[in-house]
This record gives sequence, structure tokens and C-alpha cells, in this order.
Amino acid sequence: MLNRRSSLLALASLPLVAACGGGHDDTVDPASRNIVQAALADPQFSLLAEAVVAAGLTATLSGPGPFTVFAPTNAAFTALLAELGTTKEALFADRALLTTVLTYHVLGSRVGSAAIPIGRAITTVQGGIFKIDRVDGALRVQDGRNRTARIVAADVGTSNGVIHAIDRVLLPANRNVVETAVALANGTPPQFTLLVEAVVTAGLAPTLSGTGPFTVFAPTDAAFAALLAELGVTKEALFANTALLTSVLTYHVLPLRALRAEVPVGNALTTVQGQTLTVNSAFQIVDQRGRSAAIVATDTLASNGVIHVIDRVILPRA
Repeated sequence: MLNRRSSLLALASLPLVAACGGGHDDTVDPASRNIVQAALADPQFSLLAEAVVAAGLTATLSGPGPFTVFAPTNAAFTALLAELGTTKEALFADRALLTTVLTYHVLGSRVGSAAIPIGRAITTVQGGIFKIDRVDGALRVQDGRNRTARIVAADVGTSNGVIHAIDRVLLPANRNVVETAVALANGTPPQFTLLVEAVVTAGLAPTLSGTGPFTVFAPTDAAFAALLAELGVTKEALFANTALLTSVLTYHVLPLRALRAEVPVGNALTTVQGQTLTVNSAFQIVDQRGRSAAIVATDTLASNGVIHVIDRVILPRA
């Protein structure tokens, strides 16, 4: 590994301009370097460069591309080690994991900051997605585990793509929509405890743990309690009616992944249950009975879809 790294360092043996700061040499065009050379030339990316070598990705990221790399700084890598409770040596020795994490930071096209599809799913070379929002003027990345990173320097041009520096290492999703709901149900404060119980009772956990993708409009516990009062039934009676429960739950699921920015407003959307619902301009769901539910939180990402929180259980036609 040391010999390989030495040979890579030879590519950057001339005094090169740092990708996001530091001294520079006017005789070298910064855009003439490829992504690997740019990372090697900038001290703030030394851990990223070492990780790329350890994962065996040097040749790929030195290729023609084009690529977009969201490049974690050294501080970001150090923070990740503390977050995971591991060492650099242990992380870099796990080549499969390291490759998964690194390729999750790479897009298979050149995407400058002005072309970023704000709020929409961005598919990585690894296969997972993340999204980028503009918050108070800054670009923030939400990864598959719903952690956020800030783009601290954008549009570093290279010969085979572009680099955006980020202040946190991104991680792909490690939970499907059911596992995500269960984790939230067990969180503080607990959410979705009745939804999780209903899904298990209806026998839908295996389906919603499948490949998907799914969009789940997830009613809160308060929404379920309000439904029981509206229908004049007990939880036990509702959950004992498996056919009705299944119909209601699958009416909350779309057979596609639609982040908030991707939800078609005003169009009839066909659910897994078979009937349609509509999201209006106020970002409320109108169900088949003319009832409305507000979408109160959006874009909780999962490995097989996305969860949006709603404040009322929606109902198909009787």
C-alpha cells in the first residue's frame, strides 16, 4: 500500500494548487489534475486520499469520468471515527465497507453547484441516494441515515469532474422503511408506535421491508387515536379486522419513492391499496372520503423508500 501511495504522490510531485486553499503555483493549471491528484495535492483531503488508495479506487477515480465527488475533509473523517467508535486502521482495513462509503460520495456525472437538483433524490455510484437542500443560503446534504453535512467549498474543477468539499462523511441507508419506523417508535419521544403495531398485526412488515421503493405517509400516534374516536371503535377492534386494517395501511403507501420536492401536486396518485389520493397545493393529502391530512414532516430516508409524517389517518372508499 505504501509503494502504491508513493507512486500516486509522484503524480502530484510538482507544486500544485491546493483544491480549496493553500499556496499555489501559477505555472500549473488546477483543472489539469484529475480528482485523485487534486485530493493528494490538498492537505485537508489527506485522509480521503489515503482511503481511496486503501479501497483500491485510485484507477477508477483517475479515469475519464466525469465524476462529482463530495469530498469529506480530514476533520470529517476524524469525527466519523468517533461517531462509529472505531479507529482509522480498522475502518480502512474493511475494504468492502470503505468502498461502499466512498462510492456513496461519488456521482457518475459532473454536477456543479448550480445544477444540483435541490430537494430531489440524487443517485450515487454506490446505488444509494441522498438529497441536498439549500438552508439559510448554505447547501446541506442529507444522507441515507438522515444525517446532514454542509458543503463548505464547491465547484473545484478537475480534468475528470468536480469536487465539493463537505464537513461530514456521508453514510448510505442501513434501515428499510419498517426498520426506520421501528427505530422512531423506540426513540425519544416515541413516534409511530401504533403504526408499527398495525403493520405487524396486518402482516405487512415483510412486504414493506422488500426492495420497493415505497413512499409511506406515516400517521402519528395522535392521528391513530383520533381515528379510533372518529370511527367509534377500539384499537383492539380495528386491529382485529385484518382486511380493513390492511386496506387502510396500504392506502398510505405509494409504489415509488417521492421526496417532498418530487410529489406531484394536484395529481391523483395510485396507492398500493389500488385507490388514489391527491396532494393539494397546501401540501395536504385529500383521501377518497374528502378528508384531509396535513403532511407535517417530510423526507425521512430509508434504504427502500422515504417516509413523510401525516397528522391524520387517511381512508379509502368504504
